[in-house]
Amino acid sequence: MRAIIQRVSEATVTIKGVECARIGRGFLILLGVGHDDTESEAEKLWNKIFRLRIFEDSEGKTNLAISDVGADALVVSQFTLFANCKKGNRPSFVEAGAPDEANRLYEYFVSLARSDVALVETGRFGADMKVALVNDGPFTIFLDTDSL
Repeated sequence: MRAIIQRVSEATVTIKGVECARIGRGFLILLGVGHDDTESEAEKLWNKIFRLRIFEDSEGKTNLAISDVGADALVVSQFTLFANCKKGNRPSFVEAGAPDEANRLYEYFVSLARSDVALVETGRFGADMKVALVNDGPFTIFLDTDSL
C-alpha cells in the first residue's frame, strides 16, 4: 500500500459538481492499493499515519500526532500511486490492485481510521473526483508499506 499524506488546513472532494466530503485541519490521505496488499498492510500503514508527529506544538516543533490536535482525515483512493513509467511515456497500472479487492481494502483502511479519528471523510472509490486542498506548510509525506 502507498499513501501520500498532506497536512491540510482544509480539503474537499467534489463529484459531478457536488461536494461530497469536507474536512478542516487534518490529513488528506491519497491511498493506493497494490495487487499483493492485504489487511496487514492496511493496518501497518494506518498505524504509521496515526502516529505521525507532523503537527506543530506550542514551540513550533512538529511533535504532535493527529490525535493530539483533534484533527480530521479525508481518505481518497488513488490507484495512480502504483503507476509504472519505466517503459515509454504512458504509465502502466498493472501493479495496482484489482478494483473489487482494492475497494475492499480501501474501505478497511477507512474503518481503521474511523476507529481512531472523530471525523473521517472519504471520496468515492473509482469516481472522477475533484480534490481541493490547502496544504499546510506545505507538508507532504509519501509512505509505502514495502519500506516501513
